[in-house]
Amino acid sequence: MEFTDLQNALKDAMKARDTDRKEAVQTLIAAVKKAAIDAGTRDNITSELVDGVILKELKVAKEQVDTCPAEYAEQLDEYRRKYDIIKSFAPAQMSEEELYPIIKEKFGELIASGNKGAYMKAVMAELKGKADGKLINKVISDIAAGK
Repeated sequence: MEFTDLQNALKDAMKARDTDRKEAVQTLIAAVKKAAIDAGTRDNITSELVDGVILKELKVAKEQVDTCPAEYAEQLDEYRRKYDIIKSFAPAQMSEEELYPIIKEKFGELIASGNKGAYMKAVMAELKGKADGKLINKVISDIAAGK
């Protein structure tokens, strides 16, 4: 996703007076700007940077939903709305069914060697941002176990 898409989404949310969406998009824009400054690319924000920040913010929002006690129903609803909004901007993630053939084909011989750290590093370098790390770890464990 391009940074201008986020800016346009903010304008649309403001015009529609959708405060939840506006606040979530403002959070994303601020996080992207901070990441760009930290990376030294303030004037040239790439779509890869934007996607990485969105995935990071999605993970934070998911943790908020998971850790919020059920008795705080109003707060939990707010966290869920924020999570859903951020998820709508997130790049599509690969499913477990899509990961199995890719990992088996490209990294089958490396997985057979038995060094989990080495093949996790290789697989994550290839699939970073395309699939969740926990899901990749599960698929690799299944393949290594012979499933």
